[in-house]
Amino acid sequence: MSRISVELVPRSRSGLKAELAEVTAHLSEVDTVNIPDLTRYSLRSWAGCSFAGPGLTSIPHLRAVDFNPREPLPFLPLLEAHGIEEVLVVTGDAPVDMSAKVYDVDAVDLIRRLSREAPHLRVYAGLDPYRQSFVRERNYLERKLDAGAYGFFTQPFFDLRVADTWGDLLPDGTPVWWGATSILTEASFNYWRARNHAVFPRSFTPTLACNRTFARDLLHFARERGQHAYFMPVKVKVLDYLGGLLGGQQERLPHQEVVWNASL
Repeated sequence: MSRISVELVPRSRSGLKAELAEVTAHLSEVDTVNIPDLTRYSLRSWAGCSFAGPGLTSIPHLRAVDFNPREPLPFLPLLEAHGIEEVLVVTGDAPVDMSAKVYDVDAVDLIRRLSREAPHLRVYAGLDPYRQSFVRERNYLERKLDAGAYGFFTQPFFDLRVADTWGDLLPDGTPVWWGATSILTEASFNYWRARNHAVFPRSFTPTLACNRTFARDLLHFARERGQHAYFMPVKVKVLDYLGGLLGGQQERLPHQEVVWNASL
């Protein structure tokens, strides 16, 4: 059965709890939230996931570079205490504050370690369709699967023809969370094209209507394949973006910004 997730940024405990309550109350088809681990905020992803109520499954992002390979993994006790059984492992960007401690550990290393130390966890890895060639990214995905990854979260897609190509490249039966995000300004549009090398169809425009249409189409794409979808509202109210698509009515709620960790 297809699942739907919304990505929420853990800026503060109170803010995250409020956003979780909004999702639960107004987006009836959402059964999961995924929470990134952003070094500029003090609330770690796994702690934020512990706030999700019984109606939501929560998936924390784990940055491999943050964890000393010679010390116990600090998040495992909390995951066990709150019954969190799924995680997304990314390599992690270098910190802006160079005084922050990071380690020479990548996503494959952490996935392999979790396979040994927490084999009960369902570990997802990242799929970035833009950073390198199809062959090199596919080979990287195979290394993650060999290390113990269960499936993948993609970077956001903007063209379903590209997503369909990736669907054909992955091994049959591989669980995938197909991603979409909102782009509502020319600056954001240019950022995704120039910095992330994202592929857009000629028909794309940075408007709410265009983004909502693509979110609807991506959800249909995922469901046709028996896979999953997740949505990243950026600089748009979550219900303006997703209301009416994932259950509930459009309402005016406080602004929500969502950030994806680019190093997968």
